[in-house]
Amino acid sequence: MTAATPARLLGLLSLLQTPREWPGSELSARLGVSARTIRRDIERLRELGYPVEATRGADGGYRLVAGTAMPPLLLDDEEAVAIAVGLRTAAGGAVAGIEEASVRALAKLEQVLPSRLRGRVRAVSGATVPLVPSGPTVDPEALAVLAGAIANHEKVRFVHRAAGGAESRRLVEPNRLVSAGRRWYFVAWDVDRADWRTFRVDRMHEPRPTGARCPERSLPDPDAAAYVERTLHTSAPVHRADVTLYAPAEHVAARLGDALAGDAGPGGPRLRALDAGSCRLTGYADTLDWLALRLSMLGCEFEVHEPPELREHLRALGGRVTRAAGDPTPRTRPAPERSAPRPGAHRPSNGQSPPSSSRRS
Repeated sequence: MTAATPARLLGLLSLLQTPREWPGSELSARLGVSARTIRRDIERLRELGYPVEATRGADGGYRLVAGTAMPPLLLDDEEAVAIAVGLRTAAGGAVAGIEEASVRALAKLEQVLPSRLRGRVRAVSGATVPLVPSGPTVDPEALAVLAGAIANHEKVRFVHRAAGGAESRRLVEPNRLVSAGRRWYFVAWDVDRADWRTFRVDRMHEPRPTGARCPERSLPDPDAAAYVERTLHTSAPVHRADVTLYAPAEHVAARLGDALAGDAGPGGPRLRALDAGSCRLTGYADTLDWLALRLSMLGCEFEVHEPPELREHLRALGGRVTRAAGDPTPRTRPAPERSAPRPGAHRPSNGQSPPSSSRRS
């Protein structure tokens, strides 16, 4: 083996780790050696444990395939930094048990990182403070089982726990897994109910493939993510907000923070600049109280297009805030749980009931 052989082998391995098939002639041209030398180097890689598969033909072709063990990987600088930062992020992920595995993998990677790259990774990590919301975690083995069933078009059985705690046994034909922040959803055709269903993976117990194949079915939406978004909004009491905000989009985005970065999951807020001083915000919320609070905290004027109930809610909230701030206008304290009187309705100054001629609609 010549002095140049180790460097050439590393160059050959770097090319083969790209997911494609390489004709022998192209490898020869890239490395500046003969086809015979390429064949010898391929054999050396196989002896080192790299499963290189060859295809027959006039020119021949080579590609790296999965083997019985994972051989060392060659990473360029940017790839190594990206993986290291990703592993640090995964240590606080939503998949149960991934934290320990991520730390182990990160320790191995940092051990072999050049000092210049180790410094870059530590600089990014030192300047970043993760905000890890509380919430349920997902069993990684369950994800692996479901992903395998999707790939193999195989029916799955599992026990599902509803939000109220009731459990039921399900037999489904899997379609897709949808990741939404810290939540994972499993989209499948429910065999017993003859309809599509969305299941939260953290509420599924003991999923197992049945060995029975199932046909491919078309979802009623363009893709699984769109289906999850629609079904979540139609199955829960949510309000869709559409609001014009009279502030630059950058100002609003800074106030919304992580809500715009994907943590809100399907249906999270979406922001679109209208001009230099205004933008349009759409999104969903479970309650009008939350919508009103969120909009009030953005620090700018805004106009509500929908829902109309939000305008009424803000009007009532504004009245309470004005009274709490000490409005000099004489007012009686409103009775608890009663709506404000209609404009123009008689309001007695002595706190007594209005005249009998007054009526409420």
